[in-house]
Amino acid sequence: MSDKSTIFPSLPIQEWEDTKNTLHLFFQIVGKVRLKLFPKMNHWWHVTLYLSPRGMTTRPIPCKDFLFQIDFDFHKHTLTVSTSNNGVRSFPLENLSVSAFYNSLMRSLEELGVEVHIKPEPYDVPFSKEPFAADKSHASYDRDYVERYWHILLQVNSVFVDFRGRFTGKSTPVHLYWHHADLAVTRFSGRKAPEIEGGTAAEREAYSHEVISFGFWAGDDKVRAPAFYSYTYPEPEGLAQEKLEPAEAFWNTENGAMAILMYDDIRLKDSPKQAIMDFLESAYAAGAKRAGWDIESFELKRW
Repeated sequence: MSDKSTIFPSLPIQEWEDTKNTLHLFFQIVGKVRLKLFPKMNHWWHVTLYLSPRGMTTRPIPCKDFLFQIDFDFHKHTLTVSTSNNGVRSFPLENLSVSAFYNSLMRSLEELGVEVHIKPEPYDVPFSKEPFAADKSHASYDRDYVERYWHILLQVNSVFVDFRGRFTGKSTPVHLYWHHADLAVTRFSGRKAPEIEGGTAAEREAYSHEVISFGFWAGDDKVRAPAFYSYTYPEPEGLAQEKLEPAEAFWNTENGAMAILMYDDIRLKDSPKQAIMDFLESAYAAGAKRAGWDIESFELKRW
């Protein structure tokens, strides 16, 4: 990385948006393989990707009588598919269009004995509707910005894992949803939520129970900078009246109440990780209080 002044480097969306969008589509292709082959889990936990010491990973996926795994390596900037029966295929990520990435991955999987057929088109992203196999326009890969993004995710992941461990109730793993490419962790009250009227099957499954969700994403066509967020579903009355920490955090009420903390507001603080934790804790306290969760019973007692 060229920006070595902090473990939270700058990540201006306008300087790496083409790379961000290309990488997002790479994540979608790999994520769809996991979606197709990994056994179904509640709330779509079976579709997600995870941080690894070298990049991003699917973790082991069962297939026939063996396991396979797909790994983004952001040290070497390669994608590797490996199997439990000692099969390996790898190819570089640089100078690769979405079409070339898709074809290379599908060929690698076939050569390793992994039979999979995904829906080969982007899922609900505003910047592309083109089928993967035909998309040669998304082919940007800036190593420096990919490394910046990954290093930020590593730090955020560590805070989210710590935060997750403080809660004794049902919680998701810390994982990356390739839909919007957000790193997220969600807490559950254990109570069922009202069914979403007119929602999709995916939405009804994701929000079948009460949740308070937290995440980080690198920005998009509407929010032009990286940010942390939190929301409570179902949204309780008066949520946006609750105080957030740190002072830079705020409620966005354009479409319901969403707690927001802009990444650039905290990355150069004396303790950015503490600022992130303060945001997570205050957003949780706000949602849990207003939604009537049993806060004390969910708190992990420190020893």
